[in-house]
Parts: sequence; C-alpha cells; structure tokens
Amino acid sequence: MVDLLLLAHAPLASACAAVAAHAFPEAASRLRWVDVAPQEDMDAVVARLRNTLPDGETLILADVFGATPCNAALRVADGSRVRVVAGLNVPMLWRSLCYAHEPLDLLVARAVEGGAQCVMQVSTPRPQNQSLQSPPSHDQRDHRHQQ
Repeated sequence: MVDLLLLAHAPLASACAAVAAHAFPEAASRLRWVDVAPQEDMDAVVARLRNTLPDGETLILADVFGATPCNAALRVADGSRVRVVAGLNVPMLWRSLCYAHEPLDLLVARAVEGGAQCVMQVSTPRPQNQSLQSPPSHDQRDHRHQQ
C-alpha cells in the first residue's frame, strides 16, 4: 500500500486532507500532510517533510510546480520509493486514494490522469444581449431613402 503525503501552501494541504477524510474516512491512516507557511525557509520545510515522510513507498502530491512545497518535495524524492506529482487537486487526490493499493509507478500515472481529465469547462458563455433583426431586405419598397 502506497502512502500519500500532501504538501502545499497553507492551508491547502490540510483542507485537501479534510476533503479526503470526508470522502474516504478509511484512508486516513495512509494520508499525511504538511502546510507550508509563507515565511517558512526551504530548509525548514525540507526538515519537516523528512520528519513526516512515512517509511514505505510514498507519493507526494504538491500544489504548484516550481514553488517552495514542490521544490522541498523534490529534495526528498529519491525517484524509486518517494515520487512527486505537482498540480494537486481533489480529483487527483481521490483517484490516488482509490488506487493506493497499486504499485507506485502506476499510482503516479493514475494521479496525473485523474488530475488532468477532471479539469474541464462545464458551463458555456452566456448569450449576449443582442436584439434579433431580420435580414436586410433587397426589396426596393423597403428603401425609402433612395431617389
């Protein structure tokens, strides 16, 4: 069983953990999270992350690629036992929880797929308030301004 660790700008990680516990209460034992405060130093985040990291295979879901949480996750990821996916969203998290029994490589693919497939436009633009006009007539009787 792969453990999940959520790493994000505060309070996103704890909020996602609460959403996960709401939908999958049985998964609470496999889920950890670290909220990164705005003033936190990178070394402090890495140290907290190492203290929170489970012993077994772990998938770290970070919020934004290139930001402090993701950069800290990349410092602890070894590419085999600990892997990182950036772009944390609820569908990605739920898919990861559903398939946490699968091998880590497959779980990474499912997390990415779940996060990407569930981003979609679900509403259409509202129609503009334009009056409907009948098409212009070419009948000479309708052109009163002509000589």
